[in-house]
Amino acid sequence: MRAIAALLAVLPGIGAAVAQDAGPPRQSLDDAWWTGPMLANSAETLPRGHVLVEPYLYDVTSKGTDAFGSRAYVLYGLTDRLTVGLIPIIGYNRVSNGPNSSGIGLGDQILQAQYRLTRFHEGSWLPTLAVQLQETLPTGRYDRLARASDGMGGGAWATTLGLNAQSYFWMPNGRLLRVRLNLTRTFSGNADVSGASVYGTAPGFRGTARPGDAFYIGTSFEYSLTRRWVLALDLFRSHGAATRVDGTADPANALPVPVHLQGGSSDAYGYAPAIEYNFSANLGVLLGARVIVGGHNATRSLTPAIAVNYVR
Repeated sequence: MRAIAALLAVLPGIGAAVAQDAGPPRQSLDDAWWTGPMLANSAETLPRGHVLVEPYLYDVTSKGTDAFGSRAYVLYGLTDRLTVGLIPIIGYNRVSNGPNSSGIGLGDQILQAQYRLTRFHEGSWLPTLAVQLQETLPTGRYDRLARASDGMGGGAWATTLGLNAQSYFWMPNGRLLRVRLNLTRTFSGNADVSGASVYGTAPGFRGTARPGDAFYIGTSFEYSLTRRWVLALDLFRSHGAATRVDGTADPANALPVPVHLQGGSSDAYGYAPAIEYNFSANLGVLLGARVIVGGHNATRSLTPAIAVNYVR
C-alpha cells in the first residue's frame, strides 16, 4: 500500500514531464478550415440537404493558344452518404495565328454522383473512402466547324468511375496535413463526325470517331499554415489510349475516298501549386496554377486559375 501511495504521489510529476517532451499541441480537426486543392476531389460527402458551389475561372495557356474557361461544381447532399450534382463548363478559345472562337460556347457537361464508404476518425488508420460516378454529356460543339477554335467538346458520351481517398496527418509542429488520392478510369463511346472537327477531319468528311479510354491518378497535400491560410500542392499523371477515326471524304467531282486516322496514345504529368484563404468554415478562395510539364504526345501548358468555394 505504501508503494502504491508513493507511485500515486509521483504520477502527476511524471505526466507533466511527458507532456513537456511530447512537443507542441496538435491542431484539432475543427480548427482547420479548407477550400480544397486545385485538382484533387474530396472523398467526403455533403450532409443531407446541404449545397456546395465552387466555380473555377481559368486560362489554359499553350503555344499559340489561350483556352479561357469556367468550370463550376454544383453539388447537393441527397443523403449523408450520397452527394449528387453537375459540373457545367463553358469556354472561349483565342488563337495567335488564326481566328478566335466565334463566341463563348458550351463544353461537354458532366453529371456526378459520389457515395461515401468510410469516414476518417482521429486515432484510426482508416481514411475517408468514396466511389464516384461521372457521366459526360456531349453538349459541346465538335464537328461541322467553320473555324477550328469553335471546337469545345468531343461528341461522345463518356462514363468515368473513380475511387477517392482522404486522410489527415499531424506534422512535428502539430499542424495538420490533409492528403487526398484520386484514381479514375474513363470509358468513351463513339462520336458521329461530319465535316471539319476537333479530330482533324476536313470539310466533306463523314464517319465515326472513337476516343480512347483514359486513366488518371492524382494526389494532393494541403498544409494548414494557420486556421485561414492553407498551402496546397497537386501531383498527377494521366494516360489516354489512341483515338481512331474512320469514314470517307467526299471531294468535289470525285468518288468518296476512305479515310482512316489514328492518333497515338498519350501520357501527361505535372503539378499544381495553390494557396487557399478561408473567410470561414463555409467560404474560401483558391489561387493556383496547373502545370503540364511533359509526357508522350502531350502539350505542355500553364493554367492559372481562381476558384471560390461556398457550402451552405
